[in-house]
Amino acid sequence: KRTGMDVVPEIMIPLVGEVKEFLYVKNIVVSTAEKIIAESGVDVRYSVGTMLEIPRAALTSDQIAKEADFYSFGTNDLTQMVFGFSRDDASKFLGDYYSKNIYESDPFARIDRVGVGSIMKTAVKLGRESNPKLKLGICGEHGGDPSSVEFCHLIGLDYVSCSPFRVPIARLAAAQAQINFPRD
Repeated sequence: KRTGMDVVPEIMIPLVGEVKEFLYVKNIVVSTAEKIIAESGVDVRYSVGTMLEIPRAALTSDQIAKEADFYSFGTNDLTQMVFGFSRDDASKFLGDYYSKNIYESDPFARIDRVGVGSIMKTAVKLGRESNPKLKLGICGEHGGDPSSVEFCHLIGLDYVSCSPFRVPIARLAAAQAQINFPRD
């Protein structure tokens, strides 16, 4: 503020599975923020959203979207919960799954469009129906995978985030997705 920059902090509440849970934590965030804003005398705009990592949250997205300003899909945890296996343990057996043609790629490296992707699409649809201004994105290593970035573009996400070394790949993939599948 003092330098003339308009910064809008985004406060993200993780691992929400129920709208009442989100509201409980959001109320603490808002009351704390408002107290600090009043004490400092500096007006700060901020938004409060959630990580969408739990399948139940995705399936009740319409309820959560009425209270949240944004969602960021935590695709690593969401993948883990949808598949029912740990990312840490998956390397012990995924090789066998590839050799037997059970899986074509690592679901922790590329978004599984059929399972995890279907849940994400449902969450986007329900969330945007309840809150058309809902800002949607992902965070995690999927944000640096070209196929996953394209999928995120196709389902209408607003952004992807990833590790710094993957940013050039993510930017190129996002540009290619927009060229190949233009959105307004």
